[in-house]
Amino acid sequence: MAVLRSIERRIEGLFEGVFGRAFRAHVQPVELARKLAKEMDDHRTVSVTRVYVPNEYTLYLSPEDRDQFASYEAGLVNELQEFLNEHALRERYMLVSPPRVTIETDEDLEIGVFGISTRMVRPNGAELVPEAPTARPPALATMVYTPDFAGADVPDAAPESIRYLLVLGDRSYPLLDKPLVIGRGRECDIRLADPNVSRRHAEIRREGSVYTVSDLVSTNGTELNGQRIKRAELHDGDRIVVGQTELAFNRDQG
Repeated sequence: MAVLRSIERRIEGLFEGVFGRAFRAHVQPVELARKLAKEMDDHRTVSVTRVYVPNEYTLYLSPEDRDQFASYEAGLVNELQEFLNEHALRERYMLVSPPRVTIETDEDLEIGVFGISTRMVRPNGAELVPEAPTARPPALATMVYTPDFAGADVPDAAPESIRYLLVLGDRSYPLLDKPLVIGRGRECDIRLADPNVSRRHAEIRREGSVYTVSDLVSTNGTELNGQRIKRAELHDGDRIVVGQTELAFNRDQG
């Protein structure tokens, strides 16, 4: 099961909603690990200075798929939990407790189809629900989590963030709270025709009061100001190169 520790961060293909795509063969442990990591990434919640992710994950498997793990299910669960913990450390995510994975059987699922549900739960078992803003938060009043968020250590308010743009030629892309993916794939926020760019090449993400750029295990890598990087904090005027394409990270002067 040590193979789980070396799984690449890049997750191929789309995985929309709760249930994964159907496979002709049984579900494999590597696929479970990849999708669990994707669920962690997709359900992150950005605070003022930290990025929180769910700590409880439930896998729903068909009876046939679960049977194949019967002889080592406990070991598989431990490996998946360890993998999620390592993924959170690598991405600098905050967990309110070590990740917990459970497996359940769903009689309605076919072989190769599985489901994943996530929750953010306090150590005492009570579910944490981040506040959902009903409108654009005003300056000096950005409350992200409920007041009794265990271990949040987050200020009551934060000043209005400076706006930044990602500039490509004569086009500008405003950076918001939602991560922005660069690549050749149709699902990317900035789609490039550069043949040296991977389908999902790099990601720009807001983390508290700063933005970061991360290479998504691309074929040709990502450069920041002439240096190859895996992940780095961005500053006004930085130049990002993916393939043969250069993008600028600039403060919005508007």
